[in-house]
Amino acid sequence: MSLIRVLAIAMLCATLLVASPIGAQQPPPTVNPADVVPDKMPFDVPYGAPISLERANAAISAAVAEAKKRDWKMNISVVDAGGNLVSFQRMDGAQLASIQIAQHKARWAVLTRRETKAYENAIQTNVSVATLDGIIASRGGIPLIEGGKIIGAIGCSGGVGSQDEVTCKAGAATINK
Repeated sequence: MSLIRVLAIAMLCATLLVASPIGAQQPPPTVNPADVVPDKMPFDVPYGAPISLERANAAISAAVAEAKKRDWKMNISVVDAGGNLVSFQRMDGAQLASIQIAQHKARWAVLTRRETKAYENAIQTNVSVATLDGIIASRGGIPLIEGGKIIGAIGCSGGVGSQDEVTCKAGAATINK
């Protein structure tokens, strides 16, 4: 056999090997988390009786104490199980734009029965989440759950998302145990 014929056969075999399904490794299909259908309803926590003013103020006091300890200026709100404002506190020097944001975070957390951080995470992989009416996709909104039922939510705003979340967790800890 001539050298040209040997090279031609070798090239043909290499081409067939690369083009065949055996040689071509297909990457595994990526699954969009939004396309996964869960067996049960996620975040299916029932609503309970609304939080009292006394409990709402205790949650706010704990959040304020955490913010003061860290020298953060926060706006903190607590809503009842229906999303209605129960109590609010604006710390001295907290930014004015965060008044409504804190209330919105609390309301969104109670209406959707999950922390607003869930939407911050979801929007990064599923942009259709941004089409939800009234969405707040920023940390700092946490449902308040007592006896397995949502009695309200706390919302904090004034810092970056992680600061808002830390402040809210301190307030939520007075109820979520």
